[in-house]
Amino acid sequence: MTDSIDLTGATTPPSAPEAGSGDATRVVYGTPVVPGVAWAPAAWTRRPPLPPETAPELPEDQREQGVADFERAAAEVADGLNARAEAATGHVAEVLAVTASLATDRAWKREAAGRIRRGTPPVQATMAATEKFVELFQKAGGLMEERTTDLRDVRDRVIAHLTGEPEPGIPVTGHPVVLLADDLSPADTAGLDPVNYVAIATQVGGPTSHTSIIARQLGIPCIVAARELAEIPEGAPVLVNAHEGSLTLGVDEAAARALVADDADRVARIRAWRGPGRTADGVSMQLLANVQDGAGAVAAAGGQAEGIGLFRTELLFLNTQVEPSVDSQAGSYAPVFAAFPSQKVVVRTLDAGSDKPVPFATLSEEFNPALGVRGIRTTGQNPDLLVHQLDAVAQAAALQPGTDVWVMAPMISTIPEARWFAGLVRERGLRVGIMIEVPAAAILIDQFLAEVDFVSIGTNDLTQYTMAADRMSPHLAEYTDPWQPAVLSLIARTAEGGMEAGKPVGVCGEAAADPLLACVLTGMGITSLSMAASAIPAVGAQLARVTIEQCRAAAAAVVGAEDAGDARNRARSAFETAPEEAPRQD
Repeated sequence: MTDSIDLTGATTPPSAPEAGSGDATRVVYGTPVVPGVAWAPAAWTRRPPLPPETAPELPEDQREQGVADFERAAAEVADGLNARAEAATGHVAEVLAVTASLATDRAWKREAAGRIRRGTPPVQATMAATEKFVELFQKAGGLMEERTTDLRDVRDRVIAHLTGEPEPGIPVTGHPVVLLADDLSPADTAGLDPVNYVAIATQVGGPTSHTSIIARQLGIPCIVAARELAEIPEGAPVLVNAHEGSLTLGVDEAAARALVADDADRVARIRAWRGPGRTADGVSMQLLANVQDGAGAVAAAGGQAEGIGLFRTELLFLNTQVEPSVDSQAGSYAPVFAAFPSQKVVVRTLDAGSDKPVPFATLSEEFNPALGVRGIRTTGQNPDLLVHQLDAVAQAAALQPGTDVWVMAPMISTIPEARWFAGLVRERGLRVGIMIEVPAAAILIDQFLAEVDFVSIGTNDLTQYTMAADRMSPHLAEYTDPWQPAVLSLIARTAEGGMEAGKPVGVCGEAAADPLLACVLTGMGITSLSMAASAIPAVGAQLARVTIEQCRAAAAAVVGAEDAGDARNRARSAFETAPEEAPRQD
């Protein structure tokens, strides 16, 4: 081989060097989610201390003004988050919009206003109302529990407006730091500048948490679920190896800088890579972008994306209390199609429910929303919603006839569902597919493929449902890892079914953005990989360094792995011992 392939892009796997100056090294491990190596002082971020829970009763003649002050503060917080959402793209925009919706939640605002009218000062009423809903979210569990971080973040911002203080946020240091936190809210993560925040590590979170997904979009090395992170003191120089998931104290500065420089070579290769996606021996792999609006599509078109593999349509629905008209929807879809006038665009129909409640589409209260009315199941509550959306997609597609529009439905679980959806889409002259997120669909993949033109694997939810572990839970990162052998087995089964049927099988979950896993998926027979546009060069550059036979050897090697870590190690070992590379097709 021309290089020893370790699938990080470096010639040898970077590892912690020996300590310098007589100091002993201390290593803290977590789950790696965004690869990279960094060395800088640690900077902790923690939520600001709360005011006292009790305060003198608010005089009766000041209570209505107190309500007005609270409502003004909540509106200012929502406006600020919405403005940041509009200026952002990808998952950043989506999670900021969802967080903003918490600041305008009627039940939460009603609870706080009621307490103020009974004499509780606005600050204490905000705190009490928030804790009431935090308890409700925690009892609901699942994705609702994950939103407690977001709600408390909204609380702290509202309190800041009420007290005339700046909104809380991450520390501003003026020099590069490794950002450490118990957890980070989406609003905090979305504002990070990769120049000053060279790596992120959190004590909780998982591979598909908001922090992980946003860090991946921003290209910041990230480790989550580092349980012993608190042992790293403020200001201590720390070497972050987000390829293997380690944070090391007591590293010699020269050795640390050498490892960072080696990783910088990997980054340089990524920045120099140009599509299309293909292996070293010229086998094509379609690399597509995940987007949520026209601005995101335009940005993706300006990069290396060969099309759109996941057009999330939820953003239009999250910001309204009533169903958008067909014309309004078509107007939002048209710019996405126009950004790729002669390429593939895969539209996912509304994936409302669970962590993305939509007032007119989902139930207001569900005991376990992740297993409830979401995705295609919302048609039971609002049968016309899907029909209207498909009409809007067809209308927008007619305005850009060169675009290759594909449409897929989320949360398909039964053959009749797939057959019914396929009929609706084909009536409108579009290619039809389904998401493979529910294990039932992967198990019966041959029967599902007989009904549709393509499938796309949503690894985030497939992992969640296969492992019976909420993908947003801060305590279950080791279970919600797409490298789990059972998940890889279902992906391989789906890919094999696609090859036998001669139909495309894509992956559009976060697993597609992992360069090592992307090569394994290629070896399984996956035909396209869709991810945040910013992640495409890293995946493309890595694919360009391996042959299809190496990918197949790695795919075979993960069979029989005991857990996610074992699967990763087996894949890396397979690439190191695989046959020589074919000549590069440059």
